[in-house]
Order: sequence, then C-alpha cells, then structure tokens
Amino acid sequence: MTNLFSDLANSANLEKSISPSSAWRQLWLRPLLSPDVLAPGAVGLLLLLFWEIGVRVTNMPPYLLPGPLLVFQTLVSEWGTLFPSMLITLKITLVAFIAAVVSGLLISILFTQSKWIERSFFPYAVILQTTPIVAIAPLIILWVRQAVPGESSTFVSLVICAWLVAFFPILSNTTLGLNSADHNLINLFQLYRASRWQTLRYLRLPSAMPYFLGGLRISGGLALIGAVVAEFVAGTGGTSSGIAYQILMSSFNLQIPRMFAALLMTTALGVAIFVALTVFSDLMLRNWHESAVKREN
Repeated sequence: MTNLFSDLANSANLEKSISPSSAWRQLWLRPLLSPDVLAPGAVGLLLLLFWEIGVRVTNMPPYLLPGPLLVFQTLVSEWGTLFPSMLITLKITLVAFIAAVVSGLLISILFTQSKWIERSFFPYAVILQTTPIVAIAPLIILWVRQAVPGESSTFVSLVICAWLVAFFPILSNTTLGLNSADHNLINLFQLYRASRWQTLRYLRLPSAMPYFLGGLRISGGLALIGAVVAEFVAGTGGTSSGIAYQILMSSFNLQIPRMFAALLMTTALGVAIFVALTVFSDLMLRNWHESAVKREN
C-alpha cells in the first residue's frame, strides 16, 4: 500500500513538473513526427533532390525548367508581389466556397422534401457541372459587367465562376446523404408523428453529415480551381489581379522561375484548404462516426 501511494505521488509530481510550453510542444510535435507526415515528406524531398540534380547535370536552361532552389529564391524575391495576388485569389475562393456551401445545403434540403422537385431540377445542376467553365466564363463576365457596373463587377463575375465549379459536389453529396437515412428510423419517426422539421433535424441531417463533409473537401479545392480559371479568362491586371494573372504574365515574359513560384503558392494554398477541411471533418465526426473514431487496434 505504501508503494502504491508513493507511485501516485511521484506521478502527480511528474505531471506538475511538465511546463505548459513542453505540453504545447508535445501537442504540435507529435502529429508532425507521425508516419502520415514523415513518409510523404521524405518522398517529396527525394523528388526535389532528383529534380535539382537532373537540372544541374543536364544544364537545363531556366526558361525551360528551373531547379527547386531557383524557384525558392524567386519566391523569396517576388514575395511582395505574389503574396498580395494570392490573397485576392483566396478571397474569391472563400466567398465562392461559402456561397456554394449555403446554396448547396439549402437546395439539397429542398430536394429531399419532394421527389418531384429533385427530379425536375437535379438534371440542370448536372448540366451546370458538365459545362466547361472556360467556355461560359467570358459570357458571365460580360453579363455581370452589364448588371453590376464599376470595379466590383470583375470580382462578382469571378466569384460566380468559382461558385459554379464548387456548387455541385455539395449538392450531390448532401442530397445523397439526406436520402440515405435509415428507412426503419424514418418509419419510426412517422409512427410517432414527427414533423418534417423534426425528421430533418434529428434524423436526416445527422445521417448526411459525413456526406456533407466529404463534399466540403472536394468543393474547397474546386473553388480554388474555379477562381484561378476565371482569373485566366478575365485577365485582370493592376492592384486587383490574382495569382493567375501573375502566372500569365510570367509565362508571356518567359519568367519561368517566377511562374513556378506562383504555381507553388497556388498548390500550397490548395493543400492548406484541403488539410483545414479534413481537420474540420475529423473534429465533427471523431466522437460518433465510424470513419473518424480512433480505435486501439
């Protein structure tokens, strides 16, 4: 018994001896040192090493293929120009993504209330998804400039183009999730005379949550792609130019290292959006859904 109390006292003193800074260090270092981070990081470093060695051995000119070191140096030197452009693209992406989430969720809820509404309007959502955004972006820009005069017309048209790309995954995934609720539970709700709102709130929406969060992860990247493609088509310059305009100008002027630096920033932004939405999905599902519950084995 004495040994038991001494062990408990020692463990309590050990917990007290751990400072908050070391606790935060363990909290952040443990995920970074996990195999899920180390394995792809090692592969990426090897690829960059082979890329740099290949460029140096073959004496590849920078206007054809710059090495990773040159791209990084260009990114540092051009940061003052590229970073504000990336923020503009990020703003367009976030606005379009939020609009896609709100509209896709509301329309999918409307679809589940009536099969006739879903059968009547869902094919047109498919048409919007399958229509190339490059083909209709010039028309959207022209129409919006007629309806919204001023400098804000370009921003609105770019948001609409990005919204069209990001809208369908939210709509299709959430509609599938709302329709995938257990029919036995639906019959139970009907047996107890639950209203449509109660069935939606307590049964259909929780059942659709994994599908909705899966659509978020897809839609986040598509919103960025739609924003970049729309910026390519619009070709807006000046202080309101996004990262796509910087890529265009770099390619026209054969500033290939600068173009690669802008591409690197765009890729990093897409990865950051996907990681943020993945973390958000895990936080929402980790306490109850099978896809995110941690198991000992």
